[in-house]
Amino acid sequence: MLKGMVSLVTGGASGLGKATVERFINHGGRVVILDLQATRAEQVAKQFGSEVIASPGCITSEDDVKKALQLAKDKFGRLDTLVNCAGHVATHQIYNFNKDRPCDLEGFQKCVNINTIGTFNVTRLAVGLMGQNKPNEQGQRGVVVNTASTIAYEGDIGQAAIAASTAAIVGMTLPIARDLAPRGIRVVTIAAGIFDTPLVSYLPEKMVEFLKRMTPFPSRLGKPEEFAHLVSSIVENPMLNGEVIRLDGAQRWFPL
Repeated sequence: MLKGMVSLVTGGASGLGKATVERFINHGGRVVILDLQATRAEQVAKQFGSEVIASPGCITSEDDVKKALQLAKDKFGRLDTLVNCAGHVATHQIYNFNKDRPCDLEGFQKCVNINTIGTFNVTRLAVGLMGQNKPNEQGQRGVVVNTASTIAYEGDIGQAAIAASTAAIVGMTLPIARDLAPRGIRVVTIAAGIFDTPLVSYLPEKMVEFLKRMTPFPSRLGKPEEFAHLVSSIVENPMLNGEVIRLDGAQRWFPL
């Protein structure tokens, strides 16, 4: 099913997005990468040749998203799958009582703007192109896979922005799936645990070891290719719709 499939992957220049791009290409797909990291996106595109196109831009920009979609249409003729991996991480406690100062509101707004608004923005625009597809034998025209976080359920100290912004992605999964069901477009969200990506590279080694121990099995960080594997499974399974799937090795957050 992945062979010949045309996908738009946001955040496809690194981490979970890059692993998804690689899996799609290795299974005969074609991909447009929408990512702010222009140089990295171009490098990934060059790695796979003409089957991958880089479209530098921000997921919160209507113009940037429309440009990426136009590239998909001009180069590959259609869009079958959207995978939203682009995101932002910010950790701030709501109030610093030692300094008698509230957290910076802009940090919270940026997290919500990128994670929630950005995901919604790309989805609302991409499904218009998907909806033009001829339905397959099951009436399907496209698939949307969004990325949230297990922090949406068990946020820890300082994680209000991540929790709120990804909980919104969780919350809008079913309504959007219902919106798009008459057009044959499925919507599924992956609530990812802690994965070995550049987003966690700043963490001290002691924290990384603690996170590993917190994961019952396998007791390690997730591998980006495992995320990509789930994405392809969602695309291939037509009964998965309106669902949020945790991918975390049974990891649960506990207050530190």
